[in-house]
Amino acid sequence: MSKTLTVEYPDALPNMLNMSQSEFEREAKLAMSAKLFEMGKLSSSQAAELAGMARVDFLFELKRFGVSPIQTTADELHEDIANAKKAAGRR
Repeated sequence: MSKTLTVEYPDALPNMLNMSQSEFEREAKLAMSAKLFEMGKLSSSQAAELAGMARVDFLFELKRFGVSPIQTTADELHEDIANAKKAAGRR
């Protein structure tokens, strides 16, 4: 089941941005998905589904919004490195 979100915007807005109505709405949906991903509210798969596109395509689009496709904190990265070192030492 899915829900519908209605967002009101001025009729002239797509024209002001040199976009068709459908292009503007697609871009707005992608922008919302990118922001929710950046905030850590959605995984890349969830955000891609919300944007209505394949995950790989979504990840490539993130650059346009200044969002890194890798949302790992420094602490998480240090933990991953420590775990990798432990695993390598077990061999």
